[in-house]
Amino acid sequence: MPARLSKEEVRANFEKIKNWGRWGAEDQRGALNFITAAKRAAAAKLAKSGEIVSCALPLATKSGPDNPQPVQHMMLHVGPPVASLDYFAIAPHGFAFTHLDALCHVFWEGKMYNGFSARKVGRFGARKCAIDVTRDGIATRGVLLDIPKVRQVDYLEPGDAIYPEELDAAEKLHGVRVEEGDALLIRTGRHVRAKAKGPWDARREGVPGLDAACLPWLHERRIALLGCDAVSDCSPSHYAPDFEMPIHVGALVMMGVHLLDNADLDALSAACAKHGRYEFLFAMAPLILERGTASPVNPLAIL
Repeated sequence: MPARLSKEEVRANFEKIKNWGRWGAEDQRGALNFITAAKRAAAAKLAKSGEIVSCALPLATKSGPDNPQPVQHMMLHVGPPVASLDYFAIAPHGFAFTHLDALCHVFWEGKMYNGFSARKVGRFGARKCAIDVTRDGIATRGVLLDIPKVRQVDYLEPGDAIYPEELDAAEKLHGVRVEEGDALLIRTGRHVRAKAKGPWDARREGVPGLDAACLPWLHERRIALLGCDAVSDCSPSHYAPDFEMPIHVGALVMMGVHLLDNADLDALSAACAKHGRYEFLFAMAPLILERGTASPVNPLAIL
């Protein structure tokens, strides 16, 4: 296992990867700016077979160790004359639901992405970097890096950290390279483990994820979006109490990279293996929730 970074090294990396001001002092889209019209047009050509794979978990309406705040689903009307009506309520953050984090979700030293004050978020919602900056949707080249395949295991264990060397190894194994403007998806096999061993309380027991040492790698590749079948961060953090979620801070706050949490990447892994390629058209349309800090999403990979 590679040596862990020191507290000073983590902090120094935060400064090295900072994209504040890169697209102007008022920018709120962050790394989504890497996705150009040409990038989207090129990504569309990756939809060769036309097969579509959802990367979302079903909205869970029953509580459990991994879902302390289930979706509320109530029927408002059933029966005559010709309609049924229902109501949904969801708290998207956490470990249970597939959701996209807005850049206002996490703060570092009182700031969010691009140096906007954390005070821009309050009971009124977020006045800067809210989720509705994605109102036109996200379409780009998607790349899956399947870490259990690199380690030749079925799944990673809670607290297992992924290091830059393994990202390089995954690229080599899959015959793909992460490039500017990509949506990078990291599979840990979390949901395979849940099926084998049962659900667990991720808040207390943790989940596998990226080590803080991966941040310069992500910055160098200029990714537009980072997704994971867990929450991208290795948890419990190896850098606590100083840095509880260094990937969240580094991605959301410093680089302006939106995070896709709790994706279901198992079917995508199988589809990529079947087609012999780990790149695809990635498409996602978050809800237009003005001043929101996240949106439940159904990301699609089109091979």
